[in-house]
Amino acid sequence: MKHFKLIVVMVIMSFAGFSQAAKEQTDTAAQKAILVTGASSGIGLRMTQLLSQNGFYVYAGVLHKDEMGALNALDNVTAVQFDVRKQDEIDAAAKFVQAQGRGLYGLINNAGVSIFGPMIELPVEQLEYQMDVNVYGPFRVTQAFAPLIMESKGRIATTGSIAGILSPAFMGAYSMSKHAIEAYTDAMAQEMARYDVSVHVIEPGNYGTNIGNAAKQRLLAQNYWNEKSRYNKERQGLLARLDQTEKGPDPIDVAEAALHLMQSDSPKSRYMVTATPAQADITLRRQISKMLELNAEQVHQFNREQLIKLLDEELAKTSGSKK
Repeated sequence: MKHFKLIVVMVIMSFAGFSQAAKEQTDTAAQKAILVTGASSGIGLRMTQLLSQNGFYVYAGVLHKDEMGALNALDNVTAVQFDVRKQDEIDAAAKFVQAQGRGLYGLINNAGVSIFGPMIELPVEQLEYQMDVNVYGPFRVTQAFAPLIMESKGRIATTGSIAGILSPAFMGAYSMSKHAIEAYTDAMAQEMARYDVSVHVIEPGNYGTNIGNAAKQRLLAQNYWNEKSRYNKERQGLLARLDQTEKGPDPIDVAEAALHLMQSDSPKSRYMVTATPAQADITLRRQISKMLELNAEQVHQFNREQLIKLLDEELAKTSGSKK
């Protein structure tokens, strides 16, 4: 009789263990996973924090191994170390994520750098570095993780910038990289639609991040824009402004855009997020002025009435979409 009771208890315990394991497996499968690159600070860190606090499991991509500990300490976060410039490290990260068994619903290409300097003086290797991180980086990472995203019919986003619309003096290299992301997003959105994968760009204005400090350190360490420049006065002013970059507004607004993008049944293609109305105003005005520059004195020039009709038609498309 005792043996019979023992067997019953063991069966119950085994069943309970199996049920718990099955539940954990189900919970893991149900929790959507998102990879965020450049997650150690600034916008990427805020995205990682907000997404992981709102039901998502986040793979936090970092450049340096010593950045992993703080991220691994967060609930629903696993840090993954790789350099977006190195294909072998990206491929290893993709294999790691696949082996975790959660799949991958979302990818946010957020890692980025800023290079400043006059267009006629900037060394070509600095431009190459700018594009390698900000353009080729998302290109490499997206190709590596695309099969997982396609399998889950998920979402791909890249952190662009209002500099993808604007092109301020001495920010030409950075703006070139962010203009490229605009084209990259538009082309890939059309290509991925047949696989039920949506593609988006988040375009922040000026927020508090470490990108300015990193840009200043590189500029001074490599001395590629120095006192001998034709634009030395402007150089001094820029260096002073870069000191203030990390003191900007909390980029939580940008993280909330990422959360909406991943949660919404009808996410937007573009998320412009600015800390002030003035930043939004100058960006939208520049976009309008580009349209008018294109239209001016061209063979098929539209008149004012036709332009307003075009604007009304596009507004109707926007207002008709779900928020």
